[in-house]
Amino acid sequence: MIAFYENRTDDLFCRDNSGGNKHLRCAAHLHSHLELVIFLNGHATAFCDTERVDLQAGDVFLTFPNQIHRYESFEKECYYIFLINPEILPELSSVFLDSLPTSALLRGMAQDEEVLSLAKRLCDMDGDDSPFAKVKRNGYLLALLSKLLQHMELGDVIPGDSHALKTIVNFCARNFRKELSLSLLENELHISRYYISHLFSDKLKMSFNDYINSLRVSSACTYLKSDDKSVTEISSLVGFGTLRTFNRAFSKQMGQTPSEYRASKRKAHGALNKKGTQL
Repeated sequence: MIAFYENRTDDLFCRDNSGGNKHLRCAAHLHSHLELVIFLNGHATAFCDTERVDLQAGDVFLTFPNQIHRYESFEKECYYIFLINPEILPELSSVFLDSLPTSALLRGMAQDEEVLSLAKRLCDMDGDDSPFAKVKRNGYLLALLSKLLQHMELGDVIPGDSHALKTIVNFCARNFRKELSLSLLENELHISRYYISHLFSDKLKMSFNDYINSLRVSSACTYLKSDDKSVTEISSLVGFGTLRTFNRAFSKQMGQTPSEYRASKRKAHGALNKKGTQL
């Protein structure tokens, strides 16, 4: 199965499709975020790695970072969907990087009143930029994910198992801030560098270096949006050897320089605050 790597720079994406306006369907892909579907009504088929399940009203489907997943849709289903950067939840981030569920399906968990309430509150907060909104949002996320994790059977991610691609991308997700190369991965994971290169080009349709740069740029976006560190400091923090390399990789991926990206986010933030004051 060919899966596309989806680069995400947002900390949290939510969609309230409780009205049934959009299909859940999407092609096979993976990313460094959690993907959580609260399935309210309808019928769809969900796939995660080698698992296939039929989603029914009241189910929850939770994929961990770098798991290959997709959905097949038969009608306009009703659901909430969340894509969550595990880095914003340090209390749980090691769980999501170092373990995997035996199944992504939590049958009937969307019928739990607390799960539904937390999901709706998170969707209602979408776009809220008021003081302490992030603290409140993260509190809801921690409560929701902690509730779901209690009902999941988790196992360790074992380097060198049959899921080679998953092993590789999980290793990269934990270590992209360090100097990485195909030779280093070969030594650490005992997987041929040529096979690693083949997996990236064949399965993810990108080179190993582009993949590592995408992880670093995604992390840099988080710093640029919420931190006053200089561009040079951020470049070093996320693993780029030189500022020139950082600027080139960032511009290639985002279509603008890091400084332009920061300025655009601050401008948007200021406009939102001004609108809120006027209201």
